[in-house]
Amino acid sequence: MRENPFRTGLEQSRRSEPVTVVIFGATGDLTRRKLLPALLSLFRAGVTRLQVVGFARRSWGTEGFRERAHEYLADAPDVSDEQRSAFIQTLTYVESSFDDEAGYRNLAEGLTGNCLYYLSTPPASYEAIIHGLGRAGLAEDGDGFRRIIVEKPFGRDLASAQALNAVLAEHFREDQIYRIDHYLGKETVQNIMLMRFGNGIFEPIWNHRYIDHVQITVSERLGLEGRGNYYDSSGALRDMVQNHMFQLLTLTAMEPPTDLGADSIRDEKVKVVRAVRPIGADAIESHTVRAQYDGGRVDGEPVPGYLDEEGVPAGSHTESYVALKVFIDSWRWSGIPFYLRTGKRLRRKVSEIAVTFREPPLKLYANRHPTMNRNTLIIRIQPEEGITLRVNTKIPGYTFDMRPVNVDFAYGSAFGAATLEAYERLLFDAMVGDSTLYTRRDEIEASWRFVDGILAAWNRSDRPPHRYAPGSSGPDAADKMLTADGRRWRRL
Repeated sequence: MRENPFRTGLEQSRRSEPVTVVIFGATGDLTRRKLLPALLSLFRAGVTRLQVVGFARRSWGTEGFRERAHEYLADAPDVSDEQRSAFIQTLTYVESSFDDEAGYRNLAEGLTGNCLYYLSTPPASYEAIIHGLGRAGLAEDGDGFRRIIVEKPFGRDLASAQALNAVLAEHFREDQIYRIDHYLGKETVQNIMLMRFGNGIFEPIWNHRYIDHVQITVSERLGLEGRGNYYDSSGALRDMVQNHMFQLLTLTAMEPPTDLGADSIRDEKVKVVRAVRPIGADAIESHTVRAQYDGGRVDGEPVPGYLDEEGVPAGSHTESYVALKVFIDSWRWSGIPFYLRTGKRLRRKVSEIAVTFREPPLKLYANRHPTMNRNTLIIRIQPEEGITLRVNTKIPGYTFDMRPVNVDFAYGSAFGAATLEAYERLLFDAMVGDSTLYTRRDEIEASWRFVDGILAAWNRSDRPPHRYAPGSSGPDAADKMLTADGRRWRRL
């Protein structure tokens, strides 16, 4: 069995103290798809000694939980049958509703040492779980640490985010709270800082003097996939921009931290969010686009339009696509537009940051090539993590023809293995007390403050969302937002 060099490096560099991971909502989809596989990988790598406790309403019992875990993990890669069986034996189960104090007493009886609580439940259950832990004395550090991981969404607006943070603060210190955004666990996202601050060639030109604009894209091919009730109460702006896309924005635009401490890095990130210029009512039409996908065919198969999806009410204005033009009012980024777009049922599944540089100050080749391509640095997050620098070069031959070529780096080919799963890295960081890749309270609230302004302006408008064809690159209005500036979106 070949060792993954990423896991080997993780094992060699850091180890966690023994820890018990309590998963609230252990019968849910996230536990099946992400949490148990990530914990199994950490167990196999030997970076920590684990116990896992499932806490949920269903009458599974410990044996039932273990049986289902065996099914979920049957195809886990790079794991022997012995390792899988040994991990499954660490699983136990507490049956309880989230507001039943007896359930927390039962949980407390079996907990000693270090504990990491994971809230893998709908947000409506967060408050009951947090209070339940606090009232049972399970939030206080005793014979080991007590930490809590909270899944997004962190509220649905500024007021609800502040309320959730207040509930957390009743029982947990800020250094015990880990607000997870799985995008920050992706290897390429973590590499943005190292690329910028660990290489001498990028930082001197990472500013408004040399950069023309930045595009951040997170596109999905799928539609709502049965999540109509949830998604329609959220929409693309809340679901993607406030968290994932703002994380990419902050890492791209932040100033160098004074050191690599978690709070030094998060201090710089929150400065970026606070410097994002609010989009006022006078700019809402020119700086934002919201849209919904129509029905049609994708890969020859019929697909419903957004308004025809199960759970979406008639006449809904909730957006399945959003595009924004934002400015960061700082010395570094003065006047440079950041274009953000995200949506469902688009042409391809892509997550990337594209930094386009200005043209050379003297156009020596203008007579021969009046439309030379600008250099672009593309940071790919998915589908294949890597970095591409697009440069102009001469085509071999007697003429002086040129074309753009890619200087390419891909994680898989460079290191010979797939990167760590995001949840594997993030869970491990929480175990060792490293909150660098988690979001702090002030950053959450600052991003909601920006998003609330857009939502309020949309709610005051009687203009319906734009439309776009399924399997396309998005609505025409989004294209026009860039062509009005003499630019265009990168092709999906």
